[in-house]
Amino acid sequence: MNPLLAGLQAEKACLEQLISVLAREQHAIGERRFDDLHAITHEKAGLLDKVAELDRRRETLLRAAGSTPDVAGANAAAAAAGTAACQAWADLLVLAERARADNLRNGAIVWTHLDFTQRALNFLQSSVQHFYGPDGVRKTAGGGTR
Repeated sequence: MNPLLAGLQAEKACLEQLISVLAREQHAIGERRFDDLHAITHEKAGLLDKVAELDRRRETLLRAAGSTPDVAGANAAAAAAGTAACQAWADLLVLAERARADNLRNGAIVWTHLDFTQRALNFLQSSVQHFYGPDGVRKTAGGGTR
């Protein structure tokens, strides 16, 4: 098998795994299962490292073949390697864009949760009268609890 095609297929498989992890991340956030995020984030970080390594390998292959390590060089190298490499490269570009969009979406969702929580804390902490004590019990105007 052509080394470029093999590399593209490996990158594709890794991106497919990453997209699956991003979907699990979105689901955990949506279901408010925030305790699950640590393991998911760890898995996602490992896959991002693997994607970066596979990307570096592809760039090395492109340079060795006399191509530039960019989209134009990859387009030319894939075309020279045949139909299967062209399709794998096209698929890889689509998957990379989807992973990028999914990751941005998840980041925006997390930021929205954090922003809401921070605003709620700011409101509760800035009130002249503290409605709740550290134990979560509502305080009355006279200082007692209900």
